[in-house]
Amino acid sequence: MGRAKGHLIDTLAALPWPAGVAFGIGGYFFVRFGLPAFLHGNPFARAFEPMAMLMSWFVLVAGMLGAVMSWIGQRQRRRLLDAQNGLDSIAALGWRHFEQLVGEAFRRQGYAVEEPGLGGADGGIDLILRKNNRRMLVQCKQWRRRQIPVNVVREMYGLLAHHSADAVKIACAGAFTRDAARFAQGKPIELIGGEELMRMIREAQAASTQTVHPGEIVAPEPTSAPVASPACPRCGQAMVERNNRKTGQKFWGCSTFPVCRGVR
Repeated sequence: MGRAKGHLIDTLAALPWPAGVAFGIGGYFFVRFGLPAFLHGNPFARAFEPMAMLMSWFVLVAGMLGAVMSWIGQRQRRRLLDAQNGLDSIAALGWRHFEQLVGEAFRRQGYAVEEPGLGGADGGIDLILRKNNRRMLVQCKQWRRRQIPVNVVREMYGLLAHHSADAVKIACAGAFTRDAARFAQGKPIELIGGEELMRMIREAQAASTQTVHPGEIVAPEPTSAPVASPACPRCGQAMVERNNRKTGQKFWGCSTFPVCRGVR
């Protein structure tokens, strides 16, 4: 019973906290009153009533505990993302916190995020994303000094077919080798390097600071029109804004780097 209880609470903790509340309250009334009413007239109904009362309280407590754990975990993930200020802070995280950071970044993009526990420090399926009836597998590699080799990308591509997913994503704190980037071209594989991941995090941080609470009135601030991403002059792919580490000057670099080294 203890193992089943722990598994139930862990499952509820992985869901949004209102799901745990709904499960606990709804399950309580169903077990406490619904089942005895359904068994009314059965010779075992009277003997079942004490068991139904005990089970109903178990369901209610499990739902509330799962909701509390979900709420606490949600706050911790939000604080984790909001605390990041650069690639150095990301590199200082442990692999489990790195997975949570990546998951929260996708969650703020509107994805439903599941942490199946099939990955770990050595890799695998760390996250499952769902959005617009699409299911995507994510592997998180907190490698800053070592580039992600092509064999990691090949393994994730194999998992794509094995799990009948729509796409795979590989996120890291560093970069990918040229062979890895070349292998991913033309396939439902997205390689998210450290700079791209940091861009996702900064966008999520900016969006959270602009959130308006109910009843709060915020005067509109003047904003400039967004700068469109130019096309790479060498390969025609979209470019991303980067920073020169030596001078700090911003420039446009090809999004397929290191396969293409076009700059502008």
